Order: sequence, then C-alpha cells, then structure tokens
Amino acid sequence: MEARVLSVQSHVVHGYVGNKSVVFPLQLLGFDVDAINSVQLSNHTGYKKFGGQVLTDKDLLQLINPLIENGLDSLYSHILSGYIGSASFLYEVTKLVKHLKTKNPDIVYVCDPVMGDNGKMYVPPELVTIYKEFVVPLATIITPNLFEAELLSEIKINEEKDVWEAVDILHSKGCPIVVISSAELGDRDHLQIFASQKGDYPVTNLLVLFTQPHLFHTFAAFSFISHHHSLTCLEPVQSETIEILGDSPKRVQMQIPKVPAHFTGTGDLFAGLFLAWMHKTQDMKESIEKTIASLQAVLKRTFEHGKEINVKNLELRLIQSKKDIEEPQVVYEAVPVA
Repeated sequence: MEARVLSVQSHVVHGYVGNKSVVFPLQLLGFDVDAINSVQLSNHTGYKKFGGQVLTDKDLLQLINPLIENGLDSLYSHILSGYIGSASFLYEVTKLVKHLKTKNPDIVYVCDPVMGDNGKMYVPPELVTIYKEFVVPLATIITPNLFEAELLSEIKINEEKDVWEAVDILHSKGCPIVVISSAELGDRDHLQIFASQKGDYPVTNLLVLFTQPHLFHTFAAFSFISHHHSLTCLEPVQSETIEILGDSPKRVQMQIPKVPAHFTGTGDLFAGLFLAWMHKTQDMKESIEKTIASLQAVLKRTFEHGKEINVKNLELRLIQSKKDIEEPQVVYEAVPVA
C-alpha cells in the first residue's frame, strides 16, 4: 500500500502551523497527504489579530461522506490529527478513525492531542475528556507535550519518574507508542523528550465482528496476552477498540538545547516528522533522532533569519529547510532507559 496520510488539523493563510507545518515535510518524505482543516484562520493566534472559522462535525461530514461514497476511504495508510477546536468535531474524528480501521485494519493513527502548554489550556475543557476516553485508546502513536500528558494521565509531572508513570497510564489506556515531545524538568536551557513503545511496530490490528460486547472482551483477554494487538469490535450501534499490550516497554529519552525564542507549529511538525520516520525505519530511537535533527535545523534557521525576535520573523522557515527535512543530520542521540 502506498503511504497516504489523512491529516486533520488547523490551517492558516499565512505562516506555518497545523496542516501548513506537516503537508510539505510529509510530501518531501514521500507521502501523499490529504488535508482536512479543523479550523481556518488568517494566521496563528499569537498575532495581535486573527480571524476565521472553527469547523463543526457537520462541516467534517460534508467532506468525509463524499470520500466514502467515492470509495476513497480505503486509500489511507495513516491518520494524523492535531489541533481541533470543537468537541463535536473531535468526537466525529473518533468515528472516522474507527471507520477507516474497517477499511484498512493496519492503518496507523498518530494523534497530537493539542490542548495547551505551560499550564494554560487553549481548547474547551470538554475536549480533555474526549481525548482521554475515546482518542487515546484508538491511537497508535500519541505525542503530547508535558502539560498535555498531565491532562491525559491526571498525573502532576515534576520529575522523570512522574513522566514514566504518566506514560504507563497512557499505555494502559491502549496507546502502544507514547512520546512526550517537549518537557522542561528543572533545566531551563534544555528540553527533554521521552518516548516509550509497548509491543511491536507496525501494530498488528485485528478486525473482529461480535454481536455481544462481552464476547469481545473474553476473546481479547484469553487470546492475545503475549503480544500487542489492536482489536476493533464492531456492532450495529457501537464500536469499541481495546489494545492488548504485552511485554515491557522500550524507552528512550533525549536532551537538547533550547533555541532562545518562542516558536509556533513545532509540535505539529514534530508529529508529522515522527510519523514519517516511524514508517520508514520502524525504529522508535532512530525516528526520534531524525525528527529532532530536522526540527532543530528548522528552528536554528528560523532564529538566525530574524533580525529581531518577533512573531512575524519566527514563522518556521520550512521551505528553506528542505534539505534538512529530506536528509536530517543527527547530532543528538536518544539514550535507552532501563
């Protein structure tokens, strides 16, 4: 199957966040990308003024239903979701993911659960519950920042042991690969990245039809304990996914120097690059290293380009970083954690 991503996240006319941050890098790395915009804005919200629309579940269905009717829903190898500003839209995305899993049981769902940063939320609070209860169990890979990991796990993270406790909670909810994409634990000059994988990659996804939910749970409990599988149970009224996670997780961490500026769109870019490199290498450690190599190169080029630090000058220099995206030069190594 050819690599094709359905990317559902924000869009801006000017600048690079959301789909504007991921479509070009993914295309450079050999992926076809079909983009759905969850919001459409003039520019990101860090500017003095912005305008646009927040799309609803009905808007999403107007785009999805014709794709299904035309038989285009079986083409996707990956789903990528990022910023979503509406609870109804996010819930409809979970239904879309379940549907696409019936068309391609091996589809990879990468979720960047964009909810906030540095203790501040910028989505309606009801989205947190939807992410915790519906999205995390469906995701193959989830890439929260530190604050988002706290929201999803309900763990206050002050030190490294708290990170791994939060990660284990997200594993227990059904997500096999958890990456804390940026954390600042006591060192203001550096950022830490933490990644954990439970089970094999690509994930083995099994689609099973049951008439009663209890039969599905019995099947899951007794048949697939030793390895990681994604089981999707379909019924006339509801759909349910459970991840069976076996084996101890593989874990790595990395520390990188901070570029002394505030950028927007970096989490979006991280998720897209990590999706691409996991597909290419099927190795979490190598994928983290290549993702960070490209990301750091983009940030350094952006920082050095601006004669003064302001919101306009700190728009990511993606186009100018084409070679760094295609051929990342690894400088920082991800260290295995016992």
